Amino acid sequence: MEAKAEARYIRTSPQKARLVIDLIRGVSANEARIVLRSTNKRLAPTILKVLDSAIAKCSNKSSDVDVTS
Repeated sequence: MEAKAEARYIRTSPQKARLVIDLIRGVSANEARIVLRSTNKRLAPTILKVLDSAIAKCSNKSSDVDVTS
């Protein structure tokens, strides 16, 4: 299942955000959370928050989604 979440008004350049997002692109949600927790970039906690929001949105849409913490 696919869910979309976005963060607005983040004061950083798109290039810096893309560096962190490229680390998690195409991987599972659990693995992406692990990667973001261990990434030493200032934007990683913000992207983790957006990822958690997308996971919550997806689980509210459908009850058969299983993403463990």
